[in-house]
Amino acid sequence: MINVGLYYNVKAGHEAEFESIFAGVVKFLKENFNGFEKAAIYKKVESDSSAVEYMVYSEWKDIDSFRTFISSKEFRETTSYGNTIIEGRPYHKVFTEVR
Repeated sequence: MINVGLYYNVKAGHEAEFESIFAGVVKFLKENFNGFEKAAIYKKVESDSSAVEYMVYSEWKDIDSFRTFISSKEFRETTSYGNTIIEGRPYHKVFTEVR
């Protein structure tokens, strides 16, 4: 299993929209990607900028499942739309459990 943290700076006033999109993406992943395990969204408690920081934490069966998702048309469409409500470039970090 791998864990992925996706980090976003959402423009002020677009928090509810971002959170709604996240819920839709999770629903889509559960229905369409066998390698997807689960996801949660976290909002930074304090922020010193006009953007609101979010982290999306997800778990995947393996790195190939995650790569399949980020190579999908649906991912490209979501990130293309997201560019209208996100400041800067989002980024992600991939981790695996140490056993």
